[in-house]
Amino acid sequence: MVPTEQFGPEFLQDPHSVYSRLRRECPVQRVVLPAGLQAWVVTRYEDVRAALANPGLRKDFRRYPDLFARNTMRNRPGFVHPALVAHMLNTDPPDHIRLRKLVTKAFTLRRIEQMRGRIEQITTELLDGMDGKGEVDLVEAFAFPLPITVICELIGMPAEDLDDFRSWCNTLISGGEPDEVQQAADDTKAYLLKLIARKRDQAVGDLLGALVHAREDGDQLTETELVSMVFLLLVAGHETTVSLIASGVLSLLKNPEQFATLRADRSLIPGAIEEFLRYEGPLNMATFRYTNEPTEIGGVLIPADEFVMLALTSANRDGDQFPEPDKLDIRRDTAGHLAFGHGMHYCLGAPLARMEAEIAFNGLFDRFDHIQLAGAAESLRWREGVVIRSLEALPVQFG
Repeated sequence: MVPTEQFGPEFLQDPHSVYSRLRRECPVQRVVLPAGLQAWVVTRYEDVRAALANPGLRKDFRRYPDLFARNTMRNRPGFVHPALVAHMLNTDPPDHIRLRKLVTKAFTLRRIEQMRGRIEQITTELLDGMDGKGEVDLVEAFAFPLPITVICELIGMPAEDLDDFRSWCNTLISGGEPDEVQQAADDTKAYLLKLIARKRDQAVGDLLGALVHAREDGDQLTETELVSMVFLLLVAGHETTVSLIASGVLSLLKNPEQFATLRADRSLIPGAIEEFLRYEGPLNMATFRYTNEPTEIGGVLIPADEFVMLALTSANRDGDQFPEPDKLDIRRDTAGHLAFGHGMHYCLGAPLARMEAEIAFNGLFDRFDHIQLAGAAESLRWREGVVIRSLEALPVQFG
């Protein structure tokens, strides 16, 4: 049996050094995560990519309460309100196929592309707000408000409700005391139920209206599925882009020669975004999977009913797949990176995140001739949570 390793809070601040060691020494490692959950962490690219498409690793939100209770070392909640997790990211076929088909009817590439002009307008307004200030927190002033405004407008959430939703999401993602997590889950569910109820009597105009009225062979989303799906779209629709923009800027600031190259040739921006995704992607680990029966991964037999966490950040820095993996190279061939997953659970919102990032970086370069860190890079902190990898703040100065 592989001995269990403890991941402490320091792992959340620097997972790369831990992953580098594990890829060499024990690429399928049993661990206790910082919040007390026991899981197997898979770190090599070949194993992670195969596991992402392995039908032996299951997703089923109905089994999660029992599995969390069985595999948690501390008295902390690892499972939020059932009405928030009954979405396609937590299901396998046939449920996954049914849910994804209904959501895809509403969340179309055409609907996303129609947002381009509005995304450019929001970007300009945010840049106007930063212009002349000298020093700002780029997360608070730009990287967060851009995607959260876009996804809320796309969904049809009133702008005045953003602050409440942000507070609930922070509690649910980063964790907290059990009562706080439960209250945030209850508040989120109650709010989304009211929002859905308002859309039922309206003509289809936004994404939520389209989801409410989506039909496929007489099938439609139930109320619980609607709540869960809207929650997923709102959270995934902004958290990944917040991280992509902030982490991408930080990566450039720490690699000035790459920054200069990108400024000199804007045609490199799409490829640079793919390198940001590979180098410091928004997802540290893929969302929860579990073994339905004893399952072999990377030569290790994992018992049934245990969580398996696939380390996307580690896979994307595997030197067997990407030469000099710890080097930022905006001209790199990043084909096959796993920042948005792989297989049937590949991120549905990836095109939106890429569009927002491309507009954001072009906007920053157009507006500001000079950007630098306001403080030492070593003082920056990453948010708690093993799935989302995102900076708490990014203080910068403009010139």
